[in-house]
Amino acid sequence: MESQSHSSDDTTMIAESVREVRQTFSSGKTREESWRREQLKRLLSLLLEREDDICRALGQDLGKHHVESYRDEVGPLIKSVNYALQGLKKWMAGRKAELPLAAFPASAQLVPEPLGVVLIMSSWNFPFGLCLEPLVGAIAAGNGAVIKPSELSPVSSSVLAELVHAYLDTTAIKIVQGGVSVGEQLLQQKWDKIFFTGGAKVGRVVMTAAARNLTPVALELGGKCPAVVDVLSSSWDQKIAMKRILSAKFGTCAGQACIAIDYILVEKKFSSTLVELLKTAIFSMFGENQKENIARIINKSHFSRLRNLLNEPMVTNSIVHGGWLDEDNLFIEPTLLLDPPVNSGIMSEEIFGPLLPIITLERIEDSIEFINSMPRPLAIYAFTNSEGLKKKLSSRTSSGSIVFNDAIIQYVADSFPFGGVGESGFGRYHGKFSFEVFSHEKVIARRSFLVDFWFRYPPWNDHKLQLFKSAYVFDYLGILLILLGLKKS
Repeated sequence: MESQSHSSDDTTMIAESVREVRQTFSSGKTREESWRREQLKRLLSLLLEREDDICRALGQDLGKHHVESYRDEVGPLIKSVNYALQGLKKWMAGRKAELPLAAFPASAQLVPEPLGVVLIMSSWNFPFGLCLEPLVGAIAAGNGAVIKPSELSPVSSSVLAELVHAYLDTTAIKIVQGGVSVGEQLLQQKWDKIFFTGGAKVGRVVMTAAARNLTPVALELGGKCPAVVDVLSSSWDQKIAMKRILSAKFGTCAGQACIAIDYILVEKKFSSTLVELLKTAIFSMFGENQKENIARIINKSHFSRLRNLLNEPMVTNSIVHGGWLDEDNLFIEPTLLLDPPVNSGIMSEEIFGPLLPIITLERIEDSIEFINSMPRPLAIYAFTNSEGLKKKLSSRTSSGSIVFNDAIIQYVADSFPFGGVGESGFGRYHGKFSFEVFSHEKVIARRSFLVDFWFRYPPWNDHKLQLFKSAYVFDYLGILLILLGLKKS
């Protein structure tokens, strides 16, 4: 974040918003199952009743087609809210914890409790999904929340603020709009958890700010997600693989997604075939008027960044398809590049756009070494019929997730935790994992006065030491024999 002057009005507004949410949380209202369930139902109503408003905003900010907006944001959110409503009672219930016999008579539970007041800072590429998906977990867990949507998707941010105000309890859930300065001021507040989705650069700023108050942080970042493309055994497999690759690159916010395919790894002998397959599939999937089916670049700054990646001399020479840029409409056509230099910007930075490098290898197994030479990605995708390659990739690489013969499907599965590892982030959410990331599992232990183990207390002697040694290896027979004098201490 670059420093900007702070408005005193903004500072006052932020402080007052946080104070009101904390006051509501302190009242105990958000802890009640009835409140959590009611807010989730209202969130569901928001999504069902205002689908057109949401999709219209996404169209204005990002040029997304209504169908893509529903597929990637509205639909998954409806599914997530319903999943939370179905599981809420069970999630809230404590679970029994086992205690050793030495604690007899005793019982214990692990009981989830809300963390308190949480800050959710989201990204512009999925402005509704990346705000509301973690909010589902925060509400289900019984927290108060302040949401900071990205200023780079202003229409969506404004609509989101309007909808939250109209549908949800604004004494406990607030949206604060604004740019970098507002984000900095929010980070100066005391939070019980910060959930951030974005790039690693700002993620470091968030962690630094959180450290001042020892605030726990969940970072959902990104990285360069590779797709390993093996020689597939049939034309059908090849056709389906191309569709899934293109959808996960150009058909998902024009590649402006943390889990989009960033580059392809393929054997050199198969590379020319792969390029032709991709060219054919691009035309088949997106047609002649690609602007109708592919989102645009978010703004001129990001457009210029992508153009600069393409304009590196050795990179320009590697273009084998596409490369046309329409700055007036912030549109870049699907572009394939064959073997751009591995030290170029396009191979060292997360692309976040519709540029797809293809890196050739002598053997597909060399993809493991290539992937391991890069920071650990949020996801690895591999298209192969080889069980041996699947096993090697699974056991010898590290990533937030690995998916074989498809891409991005892990994001919409409520039964999977979604998150990164290393520089791709930490913390995980979706489904019950969203509830857990905003909860503290508190131990509640109960003991009776009926039995007490006298050797717990001073004064110390060797006899008590032997009893402890038996107790900590659960040698209860040994303890009994020592107490009966049948075993030397």
